[in-house]
Amino acid sequence: MTTSYETMYILRPDLGDEQVEQAVTKYQNLLREQGVEEIQIQNRGKRRLAYEIKRHRDGIYIQLNYTAPATAIAPFERAMRLSEEVIRYLTIKQELEENKVAKAAANA
Repeated sequence: MTTSYETMYILRPDLGDEQVEQAVTKYQNLLREQGVEEIQIQNRGKRRLAYEIKRHRDGIYIQLNYTAPATAIAPFERAMRLSEEVIRYLTIKQELEENKVAKAAANA
């Protein structure tokens, strides 16, 4: 069974455009190896962080939206955790509109 996920990760601000593209491609390929098909990538650009993370005040925000089996998330997050270029990441499971409608109908 596949579920919709959203992953937002922050890259170090000192990376060049080419390095950012390499990092995005690396994680995109990692997801594809895990069986993910539909990947939407949004580069949110360089933004100021709310607080300092690993001595960085800025970060490059990348957002990924995808549908994946639950087993694909752990290796993906492990690769980010071990990476020097990623300073923070967060993956959330998204609830689709169809599920919300079904739950509302069940509660009524």
